[in-house]
Amino acid sequence: MIRGKLWFRCAAMHDHVTPTIVQPALIGWEAKQRKVELLIERAFNGDELVGRMKGWITADPAKVIETVNRFGRLKVLDDKELVIEVEKMEDFQNLQKALGEAFGKEVDAELISKK
Repeated sequence: MIRGKLWFRCAAMHDHVTPTIVQPALIGWEAKQRKVELLIERAFNGDELVGRMKGWITADPAKVIETVNRFGRLKVLDDKELVIEVEKMEDFQNLQKALGEAFGKEVDAELISKK
């Protein structure tokens, strides 16, 4: 499995940024006739995390997700870090090329070296 980091152009500062999960989402419940004391803690998957970047990055998140999914998948590693996973180095190189063609310098994939 080959992993890469996905970098976006920040809409405000125009530098490269990537989202991370600081705290999982807390989902609660409201009922009409009773009090519900139930909270569900749930982290986002890769597609959900990128989808929530709309307006914060210069690229269209839906198009980024579509492009990445042609070659691999977006994943949140260790409930925190957004990564791209592909099967072969050729897939990663083709993804980098497709991102460059579709988004120019707005989105970039960087290979994560194995430690």
